[in-house]
Amino acid sequence: MAFGNPVPVPADQPAGQETRLVLRGAAVIGARTVPDAAVAVDGGALTYAGPQDALEPCSGDVVVELSVGEVVLPGFVDLHCHGAYGVDFSRADGPAVRDAAAKLHADGTTTLLASLVTDAPEALLRQLTLLAGLAEEGLVAGIHLEGPFLAAARCGAQDPRWLRDPDLGLARELIAAGRGQLRTMTYAPELPGADALVELLTENGVIPSLGHTASPAGRAGDSLALSRQLLAASAVGAEAARPTVTHLFNGMDPIHHRAPGAVAACLRAATAGAAAVELIADNTHLDPYLVAAMFELLGAGNIALVTDSMAAAGLSDGQYRLGPAEVTVSGGVARLASTGSIAGGTAAMLDLVRNAVGAGVSLADAVTSAAAVPAGVLGRRDVGRLVAGGAADFVVIGPDLERVRVMRRGQWL
Repeated sequence: MAFGNPVPVPADQPAGQETRLVLRGAAVIGARTVPDAAVAVDGGALTYAGPQDALEPCSGDVVVELSVGEVVLPGFVDLHCHGAYGVDFSRADGPAVRDAAAKLHADGTTTLLASLVTDAPEALLRQLTLLAGLAEEGLVAGIHLEGPFLAAARCGAQDPRWLRDPDLGLARELIAAGRGQLRTMTYAPELPGADALVELLTENGVIPSLGHTASPAGRAGDSLALSRQLLAASAVGAEAARPTVTHLFNGMDPIHHRAPGAVAACLRAATAGAAAVELIADNTHLDPYLVAAMFELLGAGNIALVTDSMAAAGLSDGQYRLGPAEVTVSGGVARLASTGSIAGGTAAMLDLVRNAVGAGVSLADAVTSAAAVPAGVLGRRDVGRLVAGGAADFVVIGPDLERVRVMRRGQWL
């Protein structure tokens, strides 16, 4: 049967334990697109993903034949998401976060970190406590804290009132409020006390993410190397034993041949596999030509596509909020009402994959950076890949890379 026909497993029911669901057609498995693949789901887990002819049939199989041009992709993993569908994670209550996360899951982002912008300490502590509970339930995969230890010269949409040099006392409070669910923190390496902050983060299983910085290249490179060294010896895990870079190019000094800055250090580290760089491939934050160049120079395995989405994602132009700031969205571009600075993204993860492919990146490479790489940053082997034993999280796309269907944890959304 094809998706155009009645779906054999009801749309509001998980694939049952007694009936195996098998999708047959093209799929992105590992680092390549397999044209004659099979993906088998039993309950909430994948039991097979590979060539059709290597899957042993079962008498109770329900088989769905994909239409021409349809492809199964692993569910996307977004490391940097401030909200969507009118919900700002920095200010929302529990029901609102649940609603936005459910809609993001249905869009194909089956795993995401909830990101918080720089704010008053009491606001950060409140939201960390709230989001930690939702992460413990599995609604989100954890929390990303963008600040408050960032450079004022490259604050972007971060509220400069709440920026500060690294304060280990406050950092310990933030970590404690996250109850083990704080996964990444963006910091500026040139600030006094940044190395001590990196030590504290890695000791507590938090991945340092270099960003919003005016650091010279040498300082940035040293900080990335320190993060790499400490992560390798920490409880984060070997697969995630490298720092990340928050939205490379954005919130940083441009490269100059006599003052290369943090960007040059980040490129060197990523090329060596010693850091994973975030790219916002929404055709607003980065030119498509640059996105394609980064894939060619760094390799998909060192790039994590992120949305940096804010409350306007999934909705129309208008007035929104990003933490304490007012944001105006016009033509799909979010900007601070006060300064005109770009204030987060409005695209979905599938949009980023489509944009990357449009720029000349292969579908398999774009998917690697939208799923496997960010899952690896989080030390998650159960998501971001189509692999036996992994979660039944996947997206079926059509010939124009449009969303056809989404499954999360064995449930059609």
